[in-house]
Amino acid sequence: MIDYSFPTNKARSKNGILNVLNLPLLGRVCGILIWTEAFMFLISALVSVGYGESCYRYFVIAMFINLLLGSGLVYYGRNASSQLSRHDAYFIVPVIWILFTLFGMLPFYLSGQIPSITDAFFETMSGFTTTGATVLDHIEEMSHGMLFWRSLTQWIGGVGIVFFTIAILPVFGSNNMQLFSAEATGVTHNKLHPKITVMAKWIMAIYVSLTLVETLLLVIGGMSFFDAVCHAFATTATGGFSTKQDSISHWDSPFIEYVIAIFMILSGINFSLYYLFIVGKCKKFFQDRELHWFLISLIGLTLIITIALIFKNDYGIEYAFRKSLFQVATVHTSCGFASDDFNFWPQFTWILLLFAMISGGCTGSTSGGIKNMRMLISFHNIKNEFKRLLHPRAMLQVKIDKHLVAPSVVEAVHTFIIFYFLCIFVGTLLLMIFGVDMIESLSTVISSLGNVGPGLGIYGPAFSWATLPDVAKWILSFLMLIGRLELFGILLLFTPFFWED
Repeated sequence: MIDYSFPTNKARSKNGILNVLNLPLLGRVCGILIWTEAFMFLISALVSVGYGESCYRYFVIAMFINLLLGSGLVYYGRNASSQLSRHDAYFIVPVIWILFTLFGMLPFYLSGQIPSITDAFFETMSGFTTTGATVLDHIEEMSHGMLFWRSLTQWIGGVGIVFFTIAILPVFGSNNMQLFSAEATGVTHNKLHPKITVMAKWIMAIYVSLTLVETLLLVIGGMSFFDAVCHAFATTATGGFSTKQDSISHWDSPFIEYVIAIFMILSGINFSLYYLFIVGKCKKFFQDRELHWFLISLIGLTLIITIALIFKNDYGIEYAFRKSLFQVATVHTSCGFASDDFNFWPQFTWILLLFAMISGGCTGSTSGGIKNMRMLISFHNIKNEFKRLLHPRAMLQVKIDKHLVAPSVVEAVHTFIIFYFLCIFVGTLLLMIFGVDMIESLSTVISSLGNVGPGLGIYGPAFSWATLPDVAKWILSFLMLIGRLELFGILLLFTPFFWED
């Protein structure tokens, strides 16, 4: 268990917000990060030009806006002190995610392909947080440039905006670890290398490799190169944006379904384990308890639903297994693709799928949800409570992978899980107040908070979320963000003690 401490920045103003935040340094860091998005706009513009589309100019406009703002912020922070405080790091991360979304929606809105500000913001937030929920009802009518931009937002958001920047542009020096820790919140931080930039490059190399291999396999399976790249982006990021309205079912290809299902599962595994496998520590890979928990859950749910589909829906054995594996993988890893409409499955399978949505994937992966490490720790603590009834004086501790889990971590896990369900309750209640039915409210809230994508009922895998009230879209966008940053990272800004010196 690595404890990442934050240096204290003592160069503070004594007035107002400056007493808590180092605004010049925040400006410089945000400016550099905003330049990263400008580079992403450039790539999307080149894709549009390559396909002879006029929408490239909207990416150029957005790019220049980012360059101007980024340059202004960098200039403002040119003389800032060099170290971030804990407050600074936790302030930057949610702010930059919101800024990326606000600027990222510009091509959609300016081009008129998503003419509503609410819808453009929702679609972009869904992209960057890798939720995959969409308000689009005619996806095939979008230009190649816009479709590529949708997929690219997910690919960048999968590893994290700050993490991606550190990996390709390690310009933050000693502040890299602070920024990474503020964005990659969770139970543990597996430190693969003493230098965060080296670690980021290793993870990024694995991420890119998975994307390239899947792209090749999808092309072999019959997808066009463009569709293969976009779906590989969305799969590796466990995002779920497709270039087709019917998602993966558009191709009606068992090969493509199996390839995407396998890569969704691979992307739901802790990327640190791949590094350990590559450097020859294969034993640690295969003995990882969280990985065992994740795979047992995935296999168990797949087999149960397969049997249900065979006997209840009269599916063939292979067809039932394939549809079950794909949908369990897509919700368990919070990817959000669809190859079948589970609204027509037996209703008890909906509960199993909701469980998979809430559980999510492994820590250190691109998946959302509570994460299987928290589920594992909570399970072992519950088991200890039963033992404690028989042996009240016994010193019972939670042990994962032969390491004792500190009581403070166990407490933090339980706090997170309770708060997670509280957010589900409040979110569901708010959507019902604004006229959304209960099943749809509950499923869309769980889906948004877990960054999954499809819900149940009229917001299931066969439908878009376009008919939701605008206020519901803003609420769900907020849930996507706090779910991606694991609740406390952004809600911390709303606490009064954050702003105390």
